[in-house]
Amino acid sequence: MKKIYWLILPFTFSCSKNIEDRCFVYKKDNRDGDYKEEIPYTVQQILNEKPDYLEIENLKSYRSFKKDSTEYNFHNISDEESEKRVKTYKNDYKLFEKFFSDQFWYLQRQQIENTLYSLAKNNLGYWLLKIEKNKPSAYFLGLSFSHYYFNKIQENPIIKGDYFQIEGSLVKIVKVPGLPGYDDYSAIEDGKLFKIKLKDLILDSDQDGYNDIFEKSFGLNPNNKDTDGDGIDDFNDMNPMYKSEKNKFSQLYDQLIQANSSGIENPEKLHYYFNVYINDCDYFHQVNPYIKTLFIPENKKEQTNYTRVTDVARENISKMQKDEKNPNIFYFRVSENSYSDGCSAEYKNGEWDITIRQGFVI
Repeated sequence: MKKIYWLILPFTFSCSKNIEDRCFVYKKDNRDGDYKEEIPYTVQQILNEKPDYLEIENLKSYRSFKKDSTEYNFHNISDEESEKRVKTYKNDYKLFEKFFSDQFWYLQRQQIENTLYSLAKNNLGYWLLKIEKNKPSAYFLGLSFSHYYFNKIQENPIIKGDYFQIEGSLVKIVKVPGLPGYDDYSAIEDGKLFKIKLKDLILDSDQDGYNDIFEKSFGLNPNNKDTDGDGIDDFNDMNPMYKSEKNKFSQLYDQLIQANSSGIENPEKLHYYFNVYINDCDYFHQVNPYIKTLFIPENKKEQTNYTRVTDVARENISKMQKDEKNPNIFYFRVSENSYSDGCSAEYKNGEWDITIRQGFVI
């Protein structure tokens, strides 16, 4: 799977802002802002904000985060053992890859009669995948990888009776000095069994292909299969949150998204892999993107609980700055966790000519 990580830059937002303020920045305000590291959640804060459908049990016997995360580390094994694990992985998950190609990393597998299950994750978070009678389904867990760690080796089945269950720990993100954009994890409480009733997990009220937990986590409407009312159901809409419009600025953002997604084949078939941006610009919202795209409001108070506590929007395209002399030239910045590129775009003859200036390491 292609992985892209861009830096999220701080934004300010006011309900009184118009489209000019939401999309453009002026020279005196054109600064990225000071980096402010988030204070890790405590155990009590995580428990206070856990979703209602999640049950957590304390285990008397368990694999610790330290044991699980180091024992199964590929850096600690021989090349021969590494090749063996890769071969086993490909064989165990070949049917999942057939149906969910290039959208997930697979973590656990279980077969119950003729039904296959897998715990998986992608850039959005954790999922339960199911293949039954050659029909694939994917159910988002709505649990933040910022707070929850699932053991790579499970002592018990992940599907038991009416529950999905997974052993693991409550964790916090640790920034690694000298490695910009690299996150490591540290356990703050081991020995947990996370449980979700299957009926809550698979609930899809509007029958659009995305479970209610997914739609509530990212601001889609779980009771309307066409959230933006454009006549395309959310499952097949490349921009399910907003109606796409064709104007010169939406065309600019379309080009940027496509350039960033180069090499991704058959994007219309990647129903569960999204680019995510924190941005309030109306022109950006109007894209007809190459790959499925979601937007998060800049104002934290307007974000969903999941997007507020989980760093899923690791990409950024900044607001535009107008050139003082040429009204057809605009400046902006595209960023990843470890670098930022300054860009300029000139609109001429109905097309955009984009120039990327020298990037710098953050």
